[in-house]
Amino acid sequence: MTKPLTIAFVSHTDASGAFRVGSHHLARELSRLGHRVLHLSTPVSLAHRVLKRGEATRDEASRRGITTDADGVMHLVPRTLAPAGVAPLSFSPIFTKAFGTSRIDLAFVDQPTLWSRELRRLVTTVVYRPTDLYESGVKARFQRAAVLAADRVVATSGAVLMALDVPTATPSLVLPNGVELDRFAALDEVPRQDRAVYIGALDDRFDWNAVREMAVETPSWTFDVFGPGRSPEERLPENIVLHGAISYDDIPAILRRARVGLLPLSDAPVNRGRSPMKLYEYLASGLTVVTRATDVLVDEPGTGIISYGHARTAAEALLAATGSSSPNTDGMAAAAAAGWAGKARELIEFTAGGNR
Repeated sequence: MTKPLTIAFVSHTDASGAFRVGSHHLARELSRLGHRVLHLSTPVSLAHRVLKRGEATRDEASRRGITTDADGVMHLVPRTLAPAGVAPLSFSPIFTKAFGTSRIDLAFVDQPTLWSRELRRLVTTVVYRPTDLYESGVKARFQRAAVLAADRVVATSGAVLMALDVPTATPSLVLPNGVELDRFAALDEVPRQDRAVYIGALDDRFDWNAVREMAVETPSWTFDVFGPGRSPEERLPENIVLHGAISYDDIPAILRRARVGLLPLSDAPVNRGRSPMKLYEYLASGLTVVTRATDVLVDEPGTGIISYGHARTAAEALLAATGSSSPNTDGMAAAAAAGWAGKARELIEFTAGGNR
């Protein structure tokens, strides 16, 4: 390896809460490769603190300043007066405290509202790394500025990349999300129960109607739904069990007792370009996957991914999944090629060319 690089991930999600996102995994793997890595996320502003908005864990993390985890990754949730997108974050003192210098080698920006021209001045190679579609609003405006100024663009799906209108002179790459194989790979032959599981946020990206249709048509199955958010006002079938949020560390054991993993995506526009990490975690854990079809997620013969087009047809996809062998060994083999270590190496090789 060439000399260790100083790398910052300018991300939307901090590592103190229940969710893990791609930037957390890439930061870990790049640190293991010997680079010096800082992961910073959306600031906790004075408005957030006064109104007590957001997760308590984020506020607690912001009070700690820069911390270093067991893999050597530095983490920071900045504390600011104004929210992201209202006033720019000052990166120079953050980089100086983390690296001993305000100028660093490489920055991956996946939170568009944290984009600022200061990054262009301080960072040798700036990579814009969008994980969602931002078609309008404040994030879309910041995103356009980031795309035009970035040295490279790395998107998590082809749909996201196509929507960016990247300048022809800017190198670009589609690098889908992956899986932490050491944590999720199902190596033991444990008995599987007739359970379908969803783990993730319960917000406007989640389609309760699809899950209800599945549960009604397969009353002998249990549908375990884990994650923060609000349940629907309408009564759910008794075989849908709501468990609330769980720790990332507890997820593998929960997946290994189930036969089917659910991705019941709603009509929310952001879902069109999503590359869900949960897909690969489900597959690595030996689950057959039932997902709403999108521009990114479709049936993949030989992997145990079964898609449906509408909530009304979700039950048909679930019934097809109940006849699949368990564990899903073909899916496990497919997931083995999507480990985060390989993703990190591909990412660093793509960015090694420097700036324009």
